[in-house]
Amino acid sequence: MSCVKTFPLLLGLSAFLLGATAWALPEDRDQPIRVQADSAELDDKQGVAVYRGDVVITQGTMKITGDTVTITQDSNGDVEVFTSIGKPAYYEQKPAVDKEIVKAYGLTIQYFAANERIVLIDQAKVVQEGNTFEGEKIVYDTRRQIVNAGRATNTDVTTPRPRVDMVIQPRKKEAAAEQPQ
Repeated sequence: MSCVKTFPLLLGLSAFLLGATAWALPEDRDQPIRVQADSAELDDKQGVAVYRGDVVITQGTMKITGDTVTITQDSNGDVEVFTSIGKPAYYEQKPAVDKEIVKAYGLTIQYFAANERIVLIDQAKVVQEGNTFEGEKIVYDTRRQIVNAGRATNTDVTTPRPRVDMVIQPRKKEAAAEQPQ
């Protein structure tokens, strides 16, 4: 383990956080990144950083929390997978000035940087503008803004949910009146 060569890891973390902007305010990517944890274990050779104990990562309006957060990088130092584990792990971000904060929960939250995909596993839930999506597993493609929810196959879940549960709020009458017919 090396704590001396942490700069490449921090650069990789920065690249990851800057890539996760589909749910982000444009100003978020210009904000400093802060990682808080009870302990950190960095292995530059393997490209792995593990943060433990009430981990909080913030950048602008983005906040990610978990009991344990693991960041893995490829040989170029680019973040491949960001994994937050908690009871539950939590993600939030304000997508635009006039939008409410998007909140996501799951016992495991994974972010795959290359294809900008967030996966919520076990007790998965996304809350966006009063709408909720719940299931064993939720996959959110931030680039294409597509949400898939369903069963978590090949994964042990603590709370089996054979069906997806969604609550979609009715459109506001003013917003509906503004839409062209």
